[in-house]
Amino acid sequence: MKGIRKLVHTATVMILIIGLLAACGKPAAETTANAGKTQGNTTDNKGALADKKIALIMRQNLGTFSAQYVEGVKEQAAKLGGKVTVIPADGDLAKMSSNLDAAINQKFDGILLDHGTAEALQAGVQKAVEKKIPIIAFDSNVKGEGIVALEQNDQKMAELTLGQLGKDAGNKGNIVKVWVAGFPPMESREIAYKAFMNANKEIKEIGKFGNAQNPALDTQAQMEALLKKYPNKGDITAVWAAWDEFAKGAARAIQQAGRNEIKVYGIDMSDEDLQMIQDPNSPWVASAAVDPKDIGRIQVRYLYQKLNGDKTPEKVVLEPVYVSRDQLPKDKKLTTDQLSEYVKGWGNSQQGYTDWMKELEKQSGK
Repeated sequence: MKGIRKLVHTATVMILIIGLLAACGKPAAETTANAGKTQGNTTDNKGALADKKIALIMRQNLGTFSAQYVEGVKEQAAKLGGKVTVIPADGDLAKMSSNLDAAINQKFDGILLDHGTAEALQAGVQKAVEKKIPIIAFDSNVKGEGIVALEQNDQKMAELTLGQLGKDAGNKGNIVKVWVAGFPPMESREIAYKAFMNANKEIKEIGKFGNAQNPALDTQAQMEALLKKYPNKGDITAVWAAWDEFAKGAARAIQQAGRNEIKVYGIDMSDEDLQMIQDPNSPWVASAAVDPKDIGRIQVRYLYQKLNGDKTPEKVVLEPVYVSRDQLPKDKKLTTDQLSEYVKGWGNSQQGYTDWMKELEKQSGK
């Protein structure tokens, strides 16, 4: 019996030693790969997603809409533990392309694009794909393996505002279009505009202009000149502005000229825009938009899905809502953060938001 006990003890010790050697020999790469992951490819701690460096490469950072969009990007990234560097190109596509190349060379963990074009950025996007740097592109028309294209439903935005313009005008009258080529969302809005004009033969376009450089001031100056050309009430029925910066300029010119019989219909929405629409003396009566902060938040969420290895869609479409003065209170001024109380579907979108992001936000403490 004593000999058997000794033999059993020796065998037990050998099994324990073999087990310890097997555990010590487990590949480090496998251990690292599994750290911070749970079933379903989600993250249970900050781990590999901590302190990510994100480049936001913008064609131009101009106006209050862009300011609120950037605010949304920074807010969501901070909640997830990331840091955003904003790199505007001042409207210069060649500079935007160079900024993209620089961000790739500086090894940012992820890149967000805002209002670029395929012609200017596609080569740089391909470099990022090859280096496995994820890209979420807002209104930029670029493509690549694993790239997520984020866009507003621009045709619907145009249809919402043009449809109301036509209704308010009785489907007849003279209108002014403020629009500029060379931007993917503008090109999409132009499709809806052409369809609207083809369907409404009694609506005539008597003026069109648009400049992406100093858009509000340039529009105001050009609208002032057009008002002098058409000085009588009834000469101009309405202005359709394909960008809120255009709508601001047109509305200011009309209001200063005392021509408030002319109505302005815009696209996009910021706090400043909302205050102008609420002003009963302003000719700007309505706009179609997606919350700019939500656009930024959603863009960051899909970037983090990429960083986490989640499966993502190739295209994400953000649905706009129509906002008119009639929907808004007359006794207080609103910000876009309060707009959801009066306009169904505005703001606080959960699109792209996952359960593991909620946990990551808790751990980041923001």
